[in-house]
Amino acid sequence: MKGDKVEVVIDAGDSSRTYEVSATRAGRRVEVANARGGVVEVSEVTRSGTAVRTARFMSSRILALVEHPADGKPA
Repeated sequence: MKGDKVEVVIDAGDSSRTYEVSATRAGRRVEVANARGGVVEVSEVTRSGTAVRTARFMSSRILALVEHPADGKPA
């Protein structure tokens, strides 16, 4: 749903970096999946299930993963 957002905070050695993946259009959603090999995938997905954008992170480097669901009100 438009408004879904996932923030990922990564350990970048001497500092931390924050990445954000959000559903940019109506009907899209954000999904989080643990892939094999210690990788976490965050994808923006269409209604039909096709991934539009995908970000991959090493799970050993993730400090925080925060999901912000949409409020459910029409935009």
